[in-house]
Parts: sequence; structure tokens; C-alpha cells
Amino acid sequence: MKKIFIALLGIMSVATVANAQKKTSGAIQFENTIDPAAMASASGIQLTDQMKARMPSSSKTNFELLFTATNASYMPVEETEDSNGAGGGGGGMGRMMMRFGGGGGNREYYYTFADKGLTEVFDLNDTTYYMPSKLTLSTSGPIGSMRMGGGNPNDTTKPKPAAPTIEVVKTDSTKQILGFTCHQAIVRSTRAIKILDMDKNVVEETKIWYTKDLGFDFSPNPNMWTEGAVLAIEGRGNSSIAKSIEYRNVSAKDVTAPKKAKLITADEYKTKMENMMKRFRQNRPGGGGGQIRAFGMN
Repeated sequence: MKKIFIALLGIMSVATVANAQKKTSGAIQFENTIDPAAMASASGIQLTDQMKARMPSSSKTNFELLFTATNASYMPVEETEDSNGAGGGGGGMGRMMMRFGGGGGNREYYYTFADKGLTEVFDLNDTTYYMPSKLTLSTSGPIGSMRMGGGNPNDTTKPKPAAPTIEVVKTDSTKQILGFTCHQAIVRSTRAIKILDMDKNVVEETKIWYTKDLGFDFSPNPNMWTEGAVLAIEGRGNSSIAKSIEYRNVSAKDVTAPKKAKLITADEYKTKMENMMKRFRQNRPGGGGGQIRAFGMN
């Protein structure tokens, strides 16, 4: 009888260890949604019917977070799906904003938990780059912040817009996401803009839902993080929400950034993006009478 009892204890111990190991790795599925018209409205922009007709009413992309005890990777698992289809050029607008708006497009993100490190991997002009950074809270405003306005973008006589004022408000609100208790933090951005020669303060709010129960730090948008593992980000016209979780073995290779890539710094990337947007505006009919800016980095 004593031997049977000891054997049962042994089996239970092995099962407990196996279960503990199992929960240190797995996959979380996220759904990202973007609505350019709602984003523009949140930024205080008045859109014409023609502009709205060229924008998709919404676009959705599925992402997968693979995690181990020490590392994670986050990347898209299928193409962007536009609710309005590709008609009227709207699909192109949605894809552009998902690619340049942060946390979207064909980018891959690799996390190291020990130092909150982040490596972003992406293709640009037929070259694969990797850009090292950290999980952080952006000082440029809520996720996918979009600014539009008329005028000549090369006019140096006008001052550049001031950086927004960022405020983080931790609330007592909680909700369950995938069985985890998530706490709410609100990122409030106040930006001074000029519309039709009138000064206006535009306030944007983004809700971040994070949990510490997973034991690691992560965000589906690396520029929108305060603490813990973020399982939902809710902005006006832009959201990322965890839909399911599966505990399973994950290979170290799947959560390690590829070595065959060219290093690029955040400043170098920003310069490249500004040059690309400048060429985009110059190639538009009318020589760039309007501006559309959607930057993923500060």
C-alpha cells in the first residue's frame, strides 16, 4: 500500500511539473481592427464624402504571439481583409495605414523578456532590416495616430506641430480576457492643431488592458505599453484584442529574430519613411496638395 501511495505521488509530481512547463510556452491569437475614417474623426478631421468613399469602413488582420519563458514573437498570420473590398482604392489606403501605423503590415516583432528588449524585422526597398528598441509608451500619441492637412509640406515658414501632451491614467476598472484579470490604463493625448486657420485642442484616448498573470511584458503595439502583458488596446477606430490562447511547446527558433537582416536605427528608419512620403506626395496629382502621415515610430 505504501509503495502504491509513493507511486501515485510520483505520478502527480511529474504531472505537476509537466503542467507547469506547459504553461510557460504557447500561442495567443490577436485580432487587429482599423477604421481610417473613425481615426480621422478622432483627430478632429472633417472628411468629405469623396474621401470617405475611398476609405475602407474597416480592415482586420490576425496576428499570433508565440511565447516561451524568455522570449516571444508577434507577426501577422494572414492578409488584411477590407470590409469594403478593394474598390475605389480603399484597400490600398487600409494596407498602407496598417503597414506604416505601427503593429501591422508584414512586420515581425521579437521580444526578450529579461530586458524588455524588442527587435522589429521588416522589408523595405527589397532589403530586410532589423531595428532594435524597447517596449515603451510613445510620446507621439495614441496608436495609429493620423494627421491630415492642406498646404505645402515643404513650406519651412510654418512651425512644425508641437508634440502632444501625454497623460497616463490608471483606473480601477478590470475585465476578464482569456481568463486573465486585466487592469485598465488610459493613455490620453492632447494635441494642438489648426483647422481652417482655427486653433483647436484634440484629445484622443486609448484604453490599454494589461495583466501580470502571464509573467512577462508584452504589447501588440510596442509603442503603446505601460506594464505587464497587454491583451487589448482600444482606440477610436483602432484596436488589438486577444481572442484565444493555447499552451503548447514553442521552438526557440520561432521566437528568435532572424540573423540575416541589415541593422537600421530608429533615426535612419524615420528619415527613410519621411523621404518615401515626400516622394509619394510629389507623385500625386497636383504635386502634393495634401498630407497623409502615419508613422509607426516616434
